[in-house]
Amino acid sequence: MSLNIAIVGATGNVGREMLNILSDRKYDSSNIFPVASSKSEGTKVEFGDKELTVEAIDKFDPAKVDLALFSAGASVSKEWAPMFAEKNCIVIDNSSQFRMDKDVPLIVPEVNPDAIKNYKIKNIIANPNCSTIQLVVALKPLYEISKIKKVIVSTYQSVSGAGKAGMDELFDQTKNMFSDEIKDNVKFTKPIAFNVIPHIDKFMDDGYTKEELKMNQETKKILSNEIEFSATCVRVPVFIGHSEAVNIEFHEKVSVEQAREAIKNAPGCKLLDEREDGGYVTPKECAGNDDTYVSRIREDTSTKNGLSIWVVSDNLRKGAALNTIQIAEMLIEDHLK
Repeated sequence: MSLNIAIVGATGNVGREMLNILSDRKYDSSNIFPVASSKSEGTKVEFGDKELTVEAIDKFDPAKVDLALFSAGASVSKEWAPMFAEKNCIVIDNSSQFRMDKDVPLIVPEVNPDAIKNYKIKNIIANPNCSTIQLVVALKPLYEISKIKKVIVSTYQSVSGAGKAGMDELFDQTKNMFSDEIKDNVKFTKPIAFNVIPHIDKFMDDGYTKEELKMNQETKKILSNEIEFSATCVRVPVFIGHSEAVNIEFHEKVSVEQAREAIKNAPGCKLLDEREDGGYVTPKECAGNDDTYVSRIREDTSTKNGLSIWVVSDNLRKGAALNTIQIAEMLIEDHLK
């Protein structure tokens, strides 16, 4: 089935990654429409060995596409996604705008594919936060062994999660460490080069940040509202790839051996868990790969029925672009034929 697809936010990090993935999967360039703000109108974006011309969103006719993959920020999605949806175009939105809307499915294809059936209510499907996606991909096979009582997660999130500006700031500050030129922090609240910042998104009244709140709410919507949850989200000087240290308490005991076997056989997961030097995955190795990697599986001796795991994934691919495209392909395969 040949469908026309708009990439809204095509000039950003995630939009370009969507174009790369669609090209790798042999989609026809004639069916792909890159869309961005008026200031990007007429610029070129790569699609395999071709170049496509960016159209301005305020001049674009949503009626000429069947699907629109949005990755241009919550304010753009708030204004434009409903307009696209009203034109019988199904929107898959990568922003936070619709994730907690009860009438919008929040989907990770390996975790809760059945929830997609409700997309017709608003013609909008939400893509979860990047740090939530890799977490629930790793939790799902364990949840199938025993229901999860509590999750405590500390994230180590790369600067690409803050867009090109975040990557540029890390590059510039790292380079300038070895010169006399000092630049002010622009994207981040403190220097990111050779540093870590325990603050992503704005602070809430209870002391958690919005990023931590997103992980809490989204994990519960996708897996179970009964899970007790706490997150600490940290920005680290890594260009691509988010990492998470996860402590899980189950209602019933899950052995290390059971966990390894479940993760090894789970869709979207790869197990690398060797108790030796280098027997684990780091962000550098996961960059450019589609899977969520799980390492350091061990008993959490601080609690009954607990496990601790290390989870790493490319936040631009599985954490954003790839998951969006997987949702689109599931929609095409199961609902649009």
